[in-house]
Amino acid sequence: MIETTLRDGLVQLELPTDAIPSLLRYATLLEEKNKVMNLTAIKDPDEVARLHFLDSAALLKLMDFRGRTVVDVGTGAGFPGLPIRILEPSARVTLLDSLGKRVAFLQEICEDLGLSDVTCVHARAEEFAAEHRESFDVAVSRAVASLPLLAELCLPLVKLEGKFVAMKSVDSGEELNTAAKAIEILGGRVAEVRDYAIPGTAVTHRAVQIEKVKPTPPKYPRPFTKIKKAPL
Repeated sequence: MIETTLRDGLVQLELPTDAIPSLLRYATLLEEKNKVMNLTAIKDPDEVARLHFLDSAALLKLMDFRGRTVVDVGTGAGFPGLPIRILEPSARVTLLDSLGKRVAFLQEICEDLGLSDVTCVHARAEEFAAEHRESFDVAVSRAVASLPLLAELCLPLVKLEGKFVAMKSVDSGEELNTAAKAIEILGGRVAEVRDYAIPGTAVTHRAVQIEKVKPTPPKYPRPFTKIKKAPL
């Protein structure tokens, strides 16, 4: 049962369980919308609870989101940004995605849950950065893209001394090595690499925390076609 899965997982993560009704409602709306729109390939409710909700929630044990401004780049169906906001109400979250239908769905979720302080934005990250440069304490991304590409999209949005957190697989060591040059050019420094287990599964994921130590040069991010064609 999804409620038991969520409760057991949150207890294991030492996170509050009073947000479970909101998470359950989110899961229900996600399941319904997924019937007419491809939001997630994971459809079993317990697997959604573990591999989406608890995976996102695990970030709250790795760093402090209290009172932070957070942008979730390439948020998709709202992960990890929306569970972070539900579990940490003081976080001010912006959900950013390039697909209008996904953003409309996220707006529906926020209205249903009464989350008037979550901003849902339909835009490409490199275009959004033009008006919101170095505006956020934290950028998070669970998008399936290479770390050099993600770093160029996310680090320009982060304030000095803020962080970009990339959610990756545990076999991402070579990818991290490849991204070292890009991270340095963009003003970042790898602060910590933490592997974490998702409660109730045999799955271990990795959170790469990159600290913003100097301003990102004004020419970044480049247009997406250039980023993809010639990664830093």
